[in-house]
Amino acid sequence: MRNSPSDGIDLRMLRILHTVLVERSVTRAATRLGLQQPAVSAALARLRRQLGDPLLVRSATGMAPTATAQALITPLGELLRQTDTLLLATQPFDPARSEQTLAIAASDYLDPWFLPQLVATIKRLAPGVRLDIQPLSGGLDYRSRLASGEVDVVIGNWMSPPPELHQGRLLGDEVVCLVARHHPAARRRWTLSEWLQAEHVAPTPPAPGTAGVIDDYLAQQGLARRIVVRCPHFGLIPAMVSETLLILTTGRRHCERFVSQLPLTIVAPPLPFPRLQYYQLWHERTHRSPATQWLRQTIRNVAAQLVCAPPWSDATRLNSPSPDARH
Repeated sequence: MRNSPSDGIDLRMLRILHTVLVERSVTRAATRLGLQQPAVSAALARLRRQLGDPLLVRSATGMAPTATAQALITPLGELLRQTDTLLLATQPFDPARSEQTLAIAASDYLDPWFLPQLVATIKRLAPGVRLDIQPLSGGLDYRSRLASGEVDVVIGNWMSPPPELHQGRLLGDEVVCLVARHHPAARRRWTLSEWLQAEHVAPTPPAPGTAGVIDDYLAQQGLARRIVVRCPHFGLIPAMVSETLLILTTGRRHCERFVSQLPLTIVAPPLPFPRLQYYQLWHERTHRSPATQWLRQTIRNVAAQLVCAPPWSDATRLNSPSPDARH
């Protein structure tokens, strides 16, 4: 039998190849894979020899895949996704022993203590698990990342979550306004017109082409507020508000974390908003995976703890979670 260029290329090598081609960087690929850079460089050199192609070449904007490599990216990604789906659905998950990587895309709108508590809980229950936490911002197409397996779970707030994804409701929250203590609204009630014309700060929308739940609701009422600052770093916005006349409109839980730390106060908006609803979303491809079932249950447990405890209280330790039910 004649030797094939693919002889000696195993699943691990294919994963390295795909990651290097997608990241267009050995350093970034090594970080994403949890490997040492020399190991990835050696694998790339071996792949170049076996495939008879440089795969990545220097360009004016950095490293670029060759035509051969470009043609490999999509089928490689699909092959790895199908393989992962098969393996994850059939392999048991022992959190105490696992060294798997779990990827979460999340906003920090829910509560500034949510992600820290989630990480602490996962590291306590599954010390060998690696976490890849990605920001849920306008630059992240979370639907495609869930479909591709680059993200296991997305956590955020939506008025109507995408119907093609599985969803689990985490908690609801009252919409309030956060302003500096020297803001005029802290001393007297404002009219709807005054509120709309005031200077607002808002987070960067969670997906391209979307406005966010506050502005979506206003648009349904035929209204629009004057947003003068957009910021992808939600946790920094309260400090911006404390030094200005900016208004942040968001959930009460998030705001109450900051009123004792900064010269801020909470006031009611001049119109009633529906409660914010926070969800976790996931794709069918990971729905039956024991590892992501465990992850989703852990997320629910941490969110439930936030509901049961006041926002200012210390978080209590969680018990080991059980697999989730179908949504």
